[in-house]
Amino acid sequence: MDKTKILVVDDSPSMRKGLGVRLRANGYEVLSAEDAVSATATLVKERPDLVILDLGLPAGDGFVVMERLRKNDRLASTPVIVLTGREVAGNRDRAMQAGAAAFFQKPVDDAKLLFAIRKALDMSRGELRFDA
Repeated sequence: MDKTKILVVDDSPSMRKGLGVRLRANGYEVLSAEDAVSATATLVKERPDLVILDLGLPAGDGFVVMERLRKNDRLASTPVIVLTGREVAGNRDRAMQAGAAAFFQKPVDDAKLLFAIRKALDMSRGELRFDA
């Protein structure tokens, strides 16, 4: 079975690298994008299993990426976990209404993020987990 692909979209190289190291250590294949344009192109080309998305991006924010994702029939069901430095007020509700599976403010606890990733992937695959 192929490794689960996760697209990390963040304008911070250190954030992309740090998340990539942690995700690879947990058995995921990691793709990355630094802005809304490259995120959209990578989504269409690679069709990742899940997206970890920052809201504060150049060339269109994370909400633009989610909107494009949801409008593409082949990608619309891809789970998105928002991981942002933006304030929670207003942004959490807007992200959840846009279809995010989870919302975290930076910095995030690794265990909480990994749990949210497993849960979002299980839900997108129609699997139920009873071990968490």
